[in-house]
Amino acid sequence: MTRKSFLVLGACLVLAACGTTHENTGASSGGQQAPAKCGADGKYTIGMSQANVAEPYRQRMDDDIRAAAAAVPQFTVNFADAAQDNSKQVEQVDNFLTQRIDLLIISPNEATPLTAPVKRAFDKGIPVLVLDRKVDGDAYTEFIGADNVDIGRQAGQYFANVLLPGGGKIAEIRGLAGSTPAKERGDGFEQGIQGHNIQIVATQDGDWLRDKGQQQADAILKANPDIQAIYSQNDPMAEGARIAATNAGRADLPITGIDGLPIESGGIKAVQAGRLSATFVYPTGGKEAIDAARQILVDCKQVPKTQTLSTQLVTKDNAVQVYAKLNGGG
Repeated sequence: MTRKSFLVLGACLVLAACGTTHENTGASSGGQQAPAKCGADGKYTIGMSQANVAEPYRQRMDDDIRAAAAAVPQFTVNFADAAQDNSKQVEQVDNFLTQRIDLLIISPNEATPLTAPVKRAFDKGIPVLVLDRKVDGDAYTEFIGADNVDIGRQAGQYFANVLLPGGGKIAEIRGLAGSTPAKERGDGFEQGIQGHNIQIVATQDGDWLRDKGQQQADAILKANPDIQAIYSQNDPMAEGARIAATNAGRADLPITGIDGLPIESGGIKAVQAGRLSATFVYPTGGKEAIDAARQILVDCKQVPKTQTLSTQLVTKDNAVQVYAKLNGGG
């Protein structure tokens, strides 16, 4: 065998080996962190760090992850619930790292407190998928979520064009301060109502929870009995606000939400029943997260830095159709 033939054969053997086993602890091309191992023959443990499963949206997110992962035989997913406690979520992420998980999915309770543990995972070469809520900086593999500024903007436009075309006074019930959707949905809403003579006379944090949404709406209505509508940053707080409005003799007060879960207790059915004037479908990203994990760990592929999920306005005119579509009805 000539020296040239020997070198060609050696190169082919190396490439063949790379096709079946992938070991890389450094950053891959494009600056994306590569996993320590990947390949279809491997078994992989994924840690899912959830901000708070008391919210129906987040329980649905976990359910979507669980269902999607069941179709990937290489995957085992371990779930942790931070119960809206930043310190607890930091500890849970660090526990996942001690367990040497192969990939981390996290929906942060708040951005800044969870930035450091996410970076620790990423710096260890563990792929990190940030789901729905963001962290500071860019030390993660991919962010998966809808555009919350755009959702807020669309909500503001709905108020300006449909609910209060002549202007008026409204209240806003915001999510958890420190979580990026709360700020982004608020910023977008202000953009949507700008120039339409709509005044936000009261703003309170409902922490994404139905009971607190009801408490805040009750206080708002007592202090501002002349408000003409309520913008709630999610459906559970909107449902709480509906109870408060009914108790205050304002059962016809227009209230909108966001999430649009396609379940019996979700926002789409609330719109269909007339409890909410509108909501916006806000995908959980659970299925998409597992698909991204499969691409990274099983297929040894890179994923984009950001995956933006689509949303949709739901009113009484299309609630039945949207519900059916999201439940596989075409």
